[in-house]
Formats: sequence, structure tokens, C-alpha cells
Amino acid sequence: MAIEIPAWTKPGIWGGVIGAVLITVVGFSTGSVVSGSTAQEMADASGKEAAISAMAPVCVAQFKMLSPNNQMAELTALKAESSYKRDDFVIAKGWATMPGSEEPNNDIAQRCASLLMDLTSS
Repeated sequence: MAIEIPAWTKPGIWGGVIGAVLITVVGFSTGSVVSGSTAQEMADASGKEAAISAMAPVCVAQFKMLSPNNQMAELTALKAESSYKRDDFVIAKGWATMPGSEEPNNDIAQRCASLLMDLTSS
């Protein structure tokens, strides 16, 4: 007794294989599908960004502990710095050293400097 295979089986299998390859190529090339390591990198970057976004306002709050006159003087000095040295200025003032930490964080200092520059324009 022989098993009869329908005539549409071979084209159906080829259609499935070609469709799977096409979906894979399109998915990876558009970024809709990523590998495990890429997903981990994306998660790490997202976590780092979230931490910076959460801690930069603490840096600004530490700046705001200054008296109003000192705030204006420090903002003027910050504005006078070149844009690529403003994070160093924030670090030197100690505002980028988070409570409970002994070392300043450069990424937080960069975001903090940006937030402080926004204060100078208001």
C-alpha cells in the first residue's frame, strides 16, 4: 500500500521555506528581529539611560542648594565654559557625585550640565 502525496505538497513546502527566509531577512534588516546579544546591548543602554535620567535631577538639586547669588555666579561661569568642558566644571563643583557615592559620574555630569544650561536660558 503506497501513500499518495498530493501534488500541491512540493510547491507548498518550497513556499514555506522561501517565506521563512524572506521573513527572517526582512525582520533582521528592519530591526524588528534582533539577536540575543543585541537585545542585551539594547537593554543595557536603556538601563543606563534610565539611570542617568533619574540621577541628573539630583545633580541639579545639589546645585540648587547654593544661595541664589552663588547660583547665578556659577551659571555664568558654566555658560562661559566651552560646551565640551561643562561636564568637567560640574564634576569639579561636586554636583555630579551622587549621595552615597564617592566618585562623580561623567554621564550624569554631562546631562546635568545640559539641564543647568537650560536654566540659563529661562
